[in-house]
Amino acid sequence: MNIRYKVLALFLVTGMVAAEKVAPAADLVLPGGTVYPSPGAKPIKNAVVVIREGKIVYAGKGGKRHTPRSAQVLECSGKIIVAGFWNSHVHFETGWHGADSAAAQVLESHMQAMLTRWGFTTVWDLGSDPFNTLALRKRVESGEVPGPKILMAGDIFPEHGHPVYLPAEMLLPEAANADDALRMVRGYMHMGLDGTKLFTGSYMGREKPVVNMDVEIVKRAAAITHEMGKPVFAHPQNHAGVDSALAGGVDVLAHTIPTEGSFTADELAKIRQQHTAMTPTLTLFTTVTPNEDAQKYLVQAGVDELKAFAAAGGTVLFGTDVGFISKYDTGEEFEYMGRAMTWSEILASLTTNPSELFKASTKGRVEEGMDADLVVLEGDPASDVRNFGKVAWTVRAGRVIYQTPKAPN
Repeated sequence: MNIRYKVLALFLVTGMVAAEKVAPAADLVLPGGTVYPSPGAKPIKNAVVVIREGKIVYAGKGGKRHTPRSAQVLECSGKIIVAGFWNSHVHFETGWHGADSAAAQVLESHMQAMLTRWGFTTVWDLGSDPFNTLALRKRVESGEVPGPKILMAGDIFPEHGHPVYLPAEMLLPEAANADDALRMVRGYMHMGLDGTKLFTGSYMGREKPVVNMDVEIVKRAAAITHEMGKPVFAHPQNHAGVDSALAGGVDVLAHTIPTEGSFTADELAKIRQQHTAMTPTLTLFTTVTPNEDAQKYLVQAGVDELKAFAAAGGTVLFGTDVGFISKYDTGEEFEYMGRAMTWSEILASLTTNPSELFKASTKGRVEEGMDADLVVLEGDPASDVRNFGKVAWTVRAGRVIYQTPKAPN
């Protein structure tokens, strides 16, 4: 369908995709675990977390007086409790089409495989069919499909910048000038999307130059998005794409640029000055070429860029590009990030950093009054960062949306 007509259709169904309200969750109690209230905070051992109506009402030292008789109890002895994880770069693409009519059990199974079994309670979709993602979001928010809170950014590509890795028949929203970008942003916000993603660099293939977005288009798109109180992501492919994104005032770089080897000193200075965020997506670079030596080079270059970015004061957000790539297991990403960051910095990328950047003030910490978005881990990430991927339970708004299947007797 032509993109203009598709957008019009989305306008007409805006009322249909409004989320339905879910009945309050029952009381939930998590006793016996070690709680990390926030990155860098002192752990609370033998703790108990009490949840009522989707909020944390107690998080501290354990005791029977904190356990309501009617509550569901998740025994957490020997386990670690942290705030719910954000994945700030996903796609509801492969296998998600027809989300408005697919069987709920099918969607739940896919959601578990891709997101909830890895602890994600909030995700950013950075480029999919908006109609499909909005339909999926409606079914999640109604309680029909257990899943994370879904936020979505609308894509804008540069003119003649159809990336080689996207099907040629796919119609993409390309902006030839700043006025085009302005109209597109307004259209996305009218649909009910939550931000904008600008392809400041489009990869056209090994034998063709990257098509970069004109900085004036970036500035106009970012300005109107910010005027509406929404964040702006950028997909850079090279230094020109990073420079355009930084000059335009974007909030988040959606990738490192490992083919370039490193960020420049000027780029790092602007990242520090503008408090720019980034999702490293390091595992992605193991999928872009079959050559193992090239994979290792790209991953290590990305690790080095991540380390320099964090040292410059950039805000790191956990993000995997999952849905575009099919590697769902997060252990590899944590291992790569652990080469550049401490375990508590990785925890911040999953919790407090996105909560603060995206102004979700009731998320990101295990404290009284916060949303009851929690992850219960089988092992301590302080001893091995891959333990971030070993999830026993995922809890969103006081409801268990994933639990490890019990072993057969």
